[in-house]
Amino acid sequence: MGLSEAEKQRIAQNQRLLQNLNTGRHTDSETRQLLSEIMGRPLPASSEIRLPFYSDCGFRIKIGQRVFINMGVMMTDLGKITIEDDVLIGPGAKIITVNHCLEPARRKELELKEVIIEKNAWIGAGATILPGIRVGKNAVIAAGAVVTKNVAANSVVAGVPAKFIKNIK
Repeated sequence: MGLSEAEKQRIAQNQRLLQNLNTGRHTDSETRQLLSEIMGRPLPASSEIRLPFYSDCGFRIKIGQRVFINMGVMMTDLGKITIEDDVLIGPGAKIITVNHCLEPARRKELELKEVIIEKNAWIGAGATILPGIRVGKNAVIAAGAVVTKNVAANSVVAGVPAKFIKNIK
């Protein structure tokens, strides 16, 4: 996947903004402004992102209302990340939308697949969600899980790779 010059420049600018965000002291208002600038849209007033926050791109993240993202979360969003309303994301979680080709001659080529986290899902501390995954409404991803397959609504998954544990009533 090739990036346009404008996209490359925006990513470079966002990396500078993220460095400033994560190393400087900011008021809540300044933090929200920097995050909104990085994402290219306002961070909803009802949502919160705790620092440090990491991203490879920044402007392909869409965050809904009443979302809470704890500290140390990494979002590789080049392939797009959609986080719907009322989602909770624990500290150190990773949401990955980028992979590389397995074929050695094409290894540096990127494969991008959007990640969608539906309403009221809970992503546990240190969990990893891989490219192309959809986490269903009300689903729970246990701490440390590595999600390699879509997660059904109203279910709990855990482990490496994540496996179904139970349904939520």
